[in-house]
Amino acid sequence: MLRGQSILEGAGNIMNDLAIDATTTVGVDLGNGLREVDIKKYAKVEKVPGGQLEDSNVLRGVMINKDVVAPGKMRRRIVNPRIILLDCPLEYKKGENMTNAELIREEDWGILLKLEEEYIEKICVQILSFKPDLVITEKGLSDLAAHYLSKAGVSAIRRLRKTDNNRIAKACGATVVNRPEELQESDVGTGAGLFEVKKIGDEYFTFIVDCKDPKACTVLLRGASKDLLNEVERNLQDAMSVARNMIKNPKLVPGGGATELTVSATLKQKSSTVEGIDKWPYEAVALAFEAIPRTLAQNCGVNVIRTMTALQAKHANGENVWTGIDGNTGAITDMKERGIWDAYNVKAQTFKTAIEAACMLLRIDDVVSGIKKKQAPGGSGPAKPQVEDDKDVDSEQMIPE
Repeated sequence: MLRGQSILEGAGNIMNDLAIDATTTVGVDLGNGLREVDIKKYAKVEKVPGGQLEDSNVLRGVMINKDVVAPGKMRRRIVNPRIILLDCPLEYKKGENMTNAELIREEDWGILLKLEEEYIEKICVQILSFKPDLVITEKGLSDLAAHYLSKAGVSAIRRLRKTDNNRIAKACGATVVNRPEELQESDVGTGAGLFEVKKIGDEYFTFIVDCKDPKACTVLLRGASKDLLNEVERNLQDAMSVARNMIKNPKLVPGGGATELTVSATLKQKSSTVEGIDKWPYEAVALAFEAIPRTLAQNCGVNVIRTMTALQAKHANGENVWTGIDGNTGAITDMKERGIWDAYNVKAQTFKTAIEAACMLLRIDDVVSGIKKKQAPGGSGPAKPQVEDDKDVDSEQMIPE
């Protein structure tokens, strides 16, 4: 369910479509029916103020807040570009710590500059031998390197974040190379359909879109203000997490407390077949599971006792497993008809975590007080930590033996 309905009234369908489109794009089939969906790395959300919420869309590619190095000399629109991604600087290496150069003759300074130029030219020749249209590096790019690249009709972008570079590699099929000498034809990305630089507002954005089989995407959110965009992003992250869970494990259970009531009724039936004190854990866990539907009833403002009694009566024989509470109206309805569902893996993990937390608390033997005892006037030295006995500990904190 989306949060902040007062702000995002009627935007639920838009968020659902964006979340499903983004998660299905970045999903990778691992075989044996398993899929890996890493929305944190490969599904980036970009917020651009302006426009309407309906203008938001999922780009089949990557959008980054960068412009080309030399705007007047390099192309800003390339169809079917050949892309090379680098993780090294295209400039002369600066010496580590302190570097001293002793120049005796006047022409030695010119030789030193020429060595730098030859080094940069050598790197550019190695890159240009693969006939790229776009070169992107995570490090710096000197003016001389930009001159050689623009002279060959190649556009360049510098100082890109590593996460963005990895997403571009996933989108266009390129490989991030650490040294120009190691470049191969297979490292060049040819999967992108369009490279374009657009100006939105006062900033330039680079679009690498229309990719053939992208495994990374960008969700472009538009809205009137930054507050609205931040709220939309929070809701979109929740929606993408739900969609990811559905793709990885496509199983659903009824919501509205129906699952908890069914488990509770089953445990009560099981406890009736167990004799002695072994039946107490079944009854305790069955009572604990009723907290979820009871909380839903309290939030709806209905009569909690009557509602819980009616629900327990419907679930007692194990036939009305779909019956739960509608969180908006508080009515006892069929969750299957209303379309109220919970993800199975989230629900199963919640049950496991609750029971494990209870077991961990039951393993506690004694409670060591962290509160410093008050000293009598004139007393010297800090008080020693003491183990509380039955008289000092509050009755609520005591664990029954």
